Amino acid sequence: MKQALLCMSHSPLLHHLDPPADVKASVEAAFDQARAFVHNFDPDVIVNFGPDHYNGFFYDLMPPFCIGYKAKGSGDYDSFAGELNVPEAMAEDLAQFVMDQGLDLAISRQMEVDHGAVQPMEIVYGDVASKPLIPVFVNSVARPFVKVGRVRQFGEAIGSYFKNSDKKVLFIGSGGLSHDPPVPQIATANEAQRKMLTDGRNPTPEARAARQQRVIDTAVKFAADEAEIMDLNPEWDRAFLDVCASGRIEDFDRYTADDMDAVAGHSSHEVRNWVAAYSALRACGEYEIAYEFYRPIKEYISGFAVTTAILRDI
Repeated sequence: MKQALLCMSHSPLLHHLDPPADVKASVEAAFDQARAFVHNFDPDVIVNFGPDHYNGFFYDLMPPFCIGYKAKGSGDYDSFAGELNVPEAMAEDLAQFVMDQGLDLAISRQMEVDHGAVQPMEIVYGDVASKPLIPVFVNSVARPFVKVGRVRQFGEAIGSYFKNSDKKVLFIGSGGLSHDPPVPQIATANEAQRKMLTDGRNPTPEARAARQQRVIDTAVKFAADEAEIMDLNPEWDRAFLDVCASGRIEDFDRYTADDMDAVAGHSSHEVRNWVAAYSALRACGEYEIAYEFYRPIKEYISGFAVTTAILRDI
C-alpha cells in the first residue's frame, strides 16, 4: 500500500471551548483512531490539502490553488508557527506536473498556512515539521470559487503524480463539514473588514486576539442556541460522507457554491479539501474507508468528521 488518506474537520475552538464530556471523549477517540492509522501507515511524505482563513491568503491576490515550495505556520489560535519541512524539489516537480495536465495553479516560495491547514498534523504528530509535507492551498472561503469538479480534477492530477511513486504518500484533507462561523464575506463587509480581507497580514497581537475572541464568543452563544449564524446540517454532512465513501468522485461535481452557502453554511466550502484528497487517492486506485466518525458539535461550530481510507487490494 503506497497511498492512504486522512480527512478531518478542524476547529480553532478545540482548545478554547469544552463541549459535554461524552462529546469530547468521542472526538478524542476519533483522533486516537487517526493517529493509529497514520502511524501504522508511516508515510514518507504528506500532501496536505488545506484552506486559509485570511491569515496567509488575501484578496490582494487570491488563487484557487497554490502549491507551497516553502511554508511556515501563522500561529493563529496558538497553532504551529514554525517552518514546515517541505521537500522543495518534489513540490516544484509536482507543480510542473499538474500544470502539464492543463490545470493552472499558483506557487509560493513563502506560503503561510494557518490553523486550518496544520491542525490535522498537530493532532497526529504534535510537531508539524516532523514529516516531509507539501502544503497545497485550496481556496475555500473567498469568492469567486472554481467549480467543485475543477477541484476534483486538481486532486486527480496530484494523485496521478504519486500513483507510481516509490514513496508512501498520505493525502490529508482538512476542513468542514457544514458550518457558518463569523468570517466576513466580501459582499457584505464593512470598510474595516474589507481592509482586513484584502491586506490583513501580520496583524498586531491585539487585533488577532480580538478577532479570535469574536469567534470564541460566537461559539459560546451558538452552543446556547443564541448566535445569529446558520445551524449545522447533519443530513447534508452525512450525504457528503456517503459520496466520499462511495469512490464515485465524479459525484462531487454536483455540489455548487450557491447551494452550499444556502444549506450548509459559508464555510462548508472547506470540503473542497476533502474533494481534492479523495480524488487524489482515487487516481491511485480503488479505495475503501478504514474508519469514519461524525458528530455535529455546536461548541466547535462544525459538523465534525474524521475519516481514513486505504487502497483496495486487487
